[in-house]
Amino acid sequence: MIYKSFQNLKLSSLGMGAMRLPVIGDDYAKIDETATEKMVDYAIEHGINYFDTAWGYHDGRSENVMGKALGKYPRKSYFLADKFPGYDLSNMDKVEVIFEAQLEKCGVKYFDFYLFHNVCEMNIDAYLDKKHGIFEYLMKQKEIGRIRHLGFSAHGSCDVMKRFLETYGDKMEFCQIQLNYLDWTFQDAKIKVDLLGEYHIPVWVMEPMRGGRLATISEEDTAKLKALRPEEKIPAWGASVRSIHPGRHCDADGRVQL
Repeated sequence: MIYKSFQNLKLSSLGMGAMRLPVIGDDYAKIDETATEKMVDYAIEHGINYFDTAWGYHDGRSENVMGKALGKYPRKSYFLADKFPGYDLSNMDKVEVIFEAQLEKCGVKYFDFYLFHNVCEMNIDAYLDKKHGIFEYLMKQKEIGRIRHLGFSAHGSCDVMKRFLETYGDKMEFCQIQLNYLDWTFQDAKIKVDLLGEYHIPVWVMEPMRGGRLATISEEDTAKLKALRPEEKIPAWGASVRSIHPGRHCDADGRVQL
């Protein structure tokens, strides 16, 4: 495993995300806990120490299952990331209730990394509205050690990201964006990386393989890549586009890192 430096931490370049865990049948909410535990064990055995979950993953079951799978390991042996679910505007006045529930569901006393989830056009006004007290509450949790590092994830436009950074940028320690060789231009990832560089905010990469879709390409395109590097597996091509270093930079990821 390759490890990347973030402040005084060594984070595995590959992370394990918990949005697409194995399920029983076709029920997204019914996680196969036995298979998930084996995946977590395999990840840890092979050097992965960064795990990412969220309030809404698997209809609210991801945090419980990941907490259980990780619970048999010493707390200081892994880093756990969770997120405030601002993608649902009805949650905006529930930050304390949700945060306390997340700690309980994960079976931990603190989160190594915590994010404003999915900053986008739909929620930017609410995220910036001080009446909800989200930023203040999360900063308080950081002060008392229940959040070790605070950041945000972004799916919105560069203009939306800029609004968020203009308000909270000096307090954000990292940002997670969708970055792969398609979204480098399709979702303006390059411009977002450049913007984050202006604020010296490290980039966490999510969706480097677009949920696995970039791991399977047409036979024609496969042949072209194989002609260049016959021994290389197709998913490795998606992971071969290294992130740009915006200031101090860490390529850790909630799922998989480029």
